[in-house]
Amino acid sequence: MLTMFLWILVLIVAAVAEAVTTALVSVWFCVGALAAAIAAALGAPLLIQLLIFVGVSILALVVTKPVIAKLLPNSAYVFTNGEDDVGKTAFVVEEIDPEKGTGRVKLGDVDWGARSDNGQIIEVGTPVTILERGSAVLTVRAK
Repeated sequence: MLTMFLWILVLIVAAVAEAVTTALVSVWFCVGALAAAIAAALGAPLLIQLLIFVGVSILALVVTKPVIAKLLPNSAYVFTNGEDDVGKTAFVVEEIDPEKGTGRVKLGDVDWGARSDNGQIIEVGTPVTILERGSAVLTVRAK
């Protein structure tokens, strides 16, 4: 009977951990702990309870993970506004010269630091394509 209460404690701890993280990390242990608690209530030995806990937890993971992955948005990749700028055209307002460390472009109403992707010098007024946006510098290529 004591092991049944221990499994219920494991279930509660796993449920709280899941509620706090919301990362789908311990929800499968809740299912496994519930199954192990039922086995304990039915008088199964501790080794059988442990095997049931591990087996049911793994089974719950294998069965539900693909379904949940399809239902939830992919949070591994975070889209940034900077990606909207890639492919747009800007105009050089200060000569881009890697040796001098100079270069500025105008994208819409915003003035950005700029560097060329291939190290070439790009003259003022030249239209450029934005290849990458860093925190303060655009990587560009002359059109």
